[in-house]
Amino acid sequence: MASISPQLLGLKKSFGYGDRLGLATRGHLEVNNKYDFAPIFAQQSIREMSRTGRTPADVMKAAVDALKAANYQGAWGADADHLKTENDVAPTSTAGFTFYTIDPSEFVNDQADAQPFGTLMAAVEELYSEGVFTTLDWDDRFLGEKFAAGGTVYRFDRETLYRAAGKYARALAHCEKMAAAIASANGYGGYEIEISVDETASPTSPLEHLFIALELKRRGIRIVSLAPRFIGEFEKGIDYRGDLEEFETTLKQHVAIAERYGPYKISVHSGSDKFSIYPILGRVCGNLLHVKTAGTSYLEALRTVFRVNPGLFREILEYCGERFAEDRRSYHISTTDEEIREALKKSGSGSERLFFEERPVRQLLHVTFGSVLSEGRNAAGRPFREALLETLEKHSAEHRQALEAHFDRHLGALSQG
Repeated sequence: MASISPQLLGLKKSFGYGDRLGLATRGHLEVNNKYDFAPIFAQQSIREMSRTGRTPADVMKAAVDALKAANYQGAWGADADHLKTENDVAPTSTAGFTFYTIDPSEFVNDQADAQPFGTLMAAVEELYSEGVFTTLDWDDRFLGEKFAAGGTVYRFDRETLYRAAGKYARALAHCEKMAAAIASANGYGGYEIEISVDETASPTSPLEHLFIALELKRRGIRIVSLAPRFIGEFEKGIDYRGDLEEFETTLKQHVAIAERYGPYKISVHSGSDKFSIYPILGRVCGNLLHVKTAGTSYLEALRTVFRVNPGLFREILEYCGERFAEDRRSYHISTTDEEIREALKKSGSGSERLFFEERPVRQLLHVTFGSVLSEGRNAAGRPFREALLETLEKHSAEHRQALEAHFDRHLGALSQG
C-alpha cells in the first residue's frame, strides 16, 4: 500500500522538490527512485503559496495524489518552508506537514560585522533591556573556552563573541518562539525543525555557526538541519558563483560543527542548478546534507510548454518582460533590466538554450512566476495559470521526462561525491 502520509526523515541525506504548480511530483518521483536521497515531495513557503494562490492543503493534496497514483511505498517528507511568523504554523500543521523551516532572517542584524564595537555593544545591551534574552552570561560561557570540531579548535574573544551575538541573538530568540509554536501545533511530537539564516547579506562564518549551535542547544531547540549563509553567491536559477576551493574549505568547517554540536544536516537553500558545487556537497557532507530546490521545477514546466505550445510560451515571456522590474525586487539576482531588453529582442527567433540555459531569461522566468500564476492573462483574457495547467496535463509524459532529465543532473552530480 502506498505511503500516503509524510514522515520524519531524520539524519538521512535528503532532497527537497518544490512544486509551484502541483503537477511535478510524478516527475520528481521518477528520478528520486534512482538515488538514495530521502525525498521531500510537498514543499512550499507561505510566500510562494500566496503568490501562486495555493493553500497548505493544496500543496499536500497534490503530492499525496501523485504518490497514491504511483503506488509509492517509501518514506517522504513535507516541508512548510520559510515560516516567518507564529501564525504561519497552524495552517501547515493542520495540512499535515512534518518538516518546518523557520526563517528568522528579518531579525538578523547584517550590520553587526562592520559596526564600531562600541555601537555594537550598545545594541546588544538594548536587546537585553528589551528582554530578547534574560542574561548576559556569554562571557562566562564562551570566553576562555575551547570548542573543538573536525580537528579545528575555535575560541571566542570578546569582539567576535559580541559580533556573533549582535548579529544573531534576536533571530535566535525568534526561533525559540517559533519552535514553541511548532511544538504546540503538533502535540509536542512528530515534527522536525530546520533553521534558515541563508537569506542575509553577509556569510555565516564558522565561528558564528558555532555560536548559533550552542545557543540553540541552550534554548532547547533541537533541529534536524541548519541553512547557513555560505560564501559566494547563490542566485536563483543559475550555478554557484564563487571560489570553489574556498567554498569547500568553509563547508568542511560547517559540517564538522554540525556533526559535533548537533548532529544535524547542513541545508543548502537556493540549491537549484548549483552543479559546480554538487560533487563537493556530496563528498563533504555525506549523510549530513539537505538540498532544497523550488523554482527550477517551474522552469522545467515552462520548458515543456516551449516545446509543445510555443505560442503560449511566447505570450508568457512577453508578459514576464513587463513584470521584471517590479518582480525582481524581492530576489537577489544579477540580471539587469538592460540584459532583459536585449534578450527579448532575440526572442522571436530564440532557441531553447536562450530561454532556459542562459542567465538573463532564466532569471526573468524565475522571478516572475507569482505574477504569471496569479495575474497574467493572454490576449484573449484567459489566465495563464489555466492555460499552463491544461497544456501540462495534456502533455504529462513530456513534462515528466523534462523533470526527470533535469533532476538526474542534480542528483547525479550530488552522488558523484
